Amino acid sequence: MQGPLSTWLVKRGLIHRSLGFDYQGIETLQIKPGDWHSIAVILYVYGYNYLRSQCAYDVAPGGLLASVYHLTRIEYGVDHPEEVCIKVFASRRNPRIPSAFWVWKGVDFQERESYDMLGIFYDTHPRLKRILMPESWIGWPLRKDYISPHFYEIQDAH
Repeated sequence: MQGPLSTWLVKRGLIHRSLGFDYQGIETLQIKPGDWHSIAVILYVYGYNYLRSQCAYDVAPGGLLASVYHLTRIEYGVDHPEEVCIKVFASRRNPRIPSAFWVWKGVDFQERESYDMLGIFYDTHPRLKRILMPESWIGWPLRKDYISPHFYEIQDAH
């Protein structure tokens, strides 16, 4: 089922995949990593001028990694602004996604956290470095296949 934004993108020949609506009725779209930067600029010009949040997650052990952007269209005099959720999936072997920093500056620390915890590289991000873990940390702690170095359960000690 396509929502209004998906229909608008189809009319303009912009490639995406509609993922339907979430439990709050917010339209969710999937964008390919190679198309993300140009579609982000188009969405900003279209009126999605506020990036509410960005997060990332590991879809499945050994599977894809997802970067999720929640955008809002803020307009004067509108009680219920339009919202959209954009999901950009990247391969675990080479998780590279264009950074949205140059469109929405507020994504700076959020993309850095996604890089730090899941290892998604945001191309053209100006300061992509660890933000929560020490620079010497090895691995990506929020990946489902992550094994903490030097960790063992108490039960393993017996």
